[in-house]
Amino acid sequence: MRNDTFIGGAFVFPAKRWHLTKFRVDGAALSLALMMVVVPAMGARHEAPLQDTLKSAGVAFFVLTAAFLYFWRLRVLGAKTVQWHGLLIFPTTLAFYALGSMVWSHAYLGGVEAIRWLMFGLIVFLGMNVWTIRRVALLAWGIHLGAVLASLWAALQFWYDWQFFAQGPNPASTFVNRNFFAEFVVCTLPFSVLLLTRVRDKTSVFLLAFSLAFNVVALMMAGTRSALLGLALLTVLLPILVVRYRHGVVSVGWSMGRGLALAGVLGASVFALGSIPTANASLIVGVHRDSAIERAVKRSISMADADEYRSGSFSIRARLWRATGRMIQANPFLGVGAGAWEVHIPRYQEAGSQLETDYYAHNEFLQLLAEYGVFGVAVLAGLLAYLGWAAYRTLHISGATAAGASEALLRALTLSSLLVFFLVSNAGFPWRMAGTGALFALSLSVLAASDVRLEYLPRWCVRLGVWKEGLVVFFLCITAICSGVAIYIAKQAIECETKLIEATKIALTIAKSGYPNDPRWQPLKTQMLQLLREGISINPHYRKLTPIAADAMAGWGDWKNALWVWESVLSSRPYVVVLLANVARAHVYAGDYAKAQEYLQRAQALQPAAPSLLSLEVILLSKTGREQQAAVRAMELLKKGFVDPDLVQAAYTLGIRNQDWTLSIQALQAGISAWPARAMDGWMKLGNIYSSPSVHEEEKALQAYRAALAAAPPVMREKVWAEIPSAYRSRLQESTAVR
Repeated sequence: MRNDTFIGGAFVFPAKRWHLTKFRVDGAALSLALMMVVVPAMGARHEAPLQDTLKSAGVAFFVLTAAFLYFWRLRVLGAKTVQWHGLLIFPTTLAFYALGSMVWSHAYLGGVEAIRWLMFGLIVFLGMNVWTIRRVALLAWGIHLGAVLASLWAALQFWYDWQFFAQGPNPASTFVNRNFFAEFVVCTLPFSVLLLTRVRDKTSVFLLAFSLAFNVVALMMAGTRSALLGLALLTVLLPILVVRYRHGVVSVGWSMGRGLALAGVLGASVFALGSIPTANASLIVGVHRDSAIERAVKRSISMADADEYRSGSFSIRARLWRATGRMIQANPFLGVGAGAWEVHIPRYQEAGSQLETDYYAHNEFLQLLAEYGVFGVAVLAGLLAYLGWAAYRTLHISGATAAGASEALLRALTLSSLLVFFLVSNAGFPWRMAGTGALFALSLSVLAASDVRLEYLPRWCVRLGVWKEGLVVFFLCITAICSGVAIYIAKQAIECETKLIEATKIALTIAKSGYPNDPRWQPLKTQMLQLLREGISINPHYRKLTPIAADAMAGWGDWKNALWVWESVLSSRPYVVVLLANVARAHVYAGDYAKAQEYLQRAQALQPAAPSLLSLEVILLSKTGREQQAAVRAMELLKKGFVDPDLVQAAYTLGIRNQDWTLSIQALQAGISAWPARAMDGWMKLGNIYSSPSVHEEEKALQAYRAALAAAPPVMREKVWAEIPSAYRSRLQESTAVR
């Protein structure tokens, strides 16, 4: 093969003619770089498919395309050396563990984890074989441009309340959640700085500096505190690294004035763009419209607020971490199985908890240890040891020469990206997100390729193998098969999510109408049930959406259909207390008290003090003819401070039915204190009890009716007044000017 040719996949181009010698790009490298442009920028217009499902499909497409082009290139070249590195042990071990855990843990989630780690390992393998010191610039351009496009969407959402992409907490760009967006962008900043050191034209450097400032401002708009901590760290670290390895900066001949001008462009751009106030309605508090800088400052200051650690988002994360710690303690050797954290977390939540707070631990390291046991410990320790060694060796690369400084600067900036990636991994789950997960793998591949070039590691860790054509053809066939499987999986995932999301939207629309049992809704209800059945048949393990539809159906009294949806979720998530309670309650309404008792006992074994279970216990006692026992239990719970809507209603009904006025009064008073927005109804019922011949406490009745009138909204005042007994209306007229 002549030296003046460039191989791009199956095609051979004259390098001089196509001017590609700068990067010496092959098809695989180009595909990986394009992945980092397209995946962050792409998003779903509506809720279906979910944003990260779409991004995951994009990652799979680009990675498998890169693999096919790489293996085809090997076939064109004939016998060719292939680089191996000890870093491949990290994803490979986790993938094989995940496959093994499918036998004894959750098979579906284990399979998903195995695919994720195999894809991760493929990115590392491809990267270490295609990234030369020059080609890394192509990757850096891809990462930077992807961040700029993602930041553009976030800025439009922040400045103009642009609603093109579906999002939750915004500005979320195309990431559905602003935290996911911020975690990605903060990890891209070192690669943007790498570009600043690689561009020779000084005008281009200033334009690049402006785009870097734009990304920083978009990061501030999100207000994600872990990412802001990472930004503060990089603000100090990155200039130090550039100065230390200044001989590796390509744009030579810079004067002190130009350097200060570049810093001025960065600072001025951040200040100017960061001072523009938001027009996003969800971010405006009162009449004040925060700018990106104000939002970042306020969010940073909130980390010193004591309430944040008592009742804010940090307190929720702390509960998740404590529960995960108990999970690790109970399963120290094998863990609970790959991906099975969300299955088992209800077993380790704090006493009295009945709701899962999330589907992830919000700490990647804890979740890895909980799911993978000693295998996770070993792999994580090995990865951290390697990164520590890589940092040590980077510090000892001679920066006196341009070649050494260039290699050292590349490694140092890549390590700084990994540093902030690990920082945000302590409060989120970026390993599981498509964009940040791909960036993680690519960063490791850059380090591995650098190790090979520098011949740093021993032969057992870095090895060159020669692949014959037969082996290359075999992997080409495997890649083609995997591509077909990936297309099928993506199609099924999108179809499943589309059906389930559409069904959920119909259910919520009917529930919010105020008249869910109006006959006009029947065609939509039929459509909703059909969509649910079709979606669940594709993926019976999807539990983030289906319970929402089931809860809505239970709200309008369709317990039969709500029951089978809840049971479909419980078949793969058997420890979710609220689902067990819902199924038990559905069986109560169906009159199957034995089944209801069975599910209640399963739930009580997990959380005996959960409020919904205590109320369900009272309901079951009353339904099975043990009303006196139910009344005693209800009074006991109310006096202990347990308040639940079902418990209050059950206790009130028991008291009325058995003329146990003390129990009914206690229940109503507890409900008024717990839910002030519903106090009007409670005060009216209290007034009716006090005014009844059996109780006949006129002063208390007057006080209750007066409180009901005070709690009633203006449009309800006339109706409430009409429902008060006439004898009390006249006395109320005498004492107050109500009308």
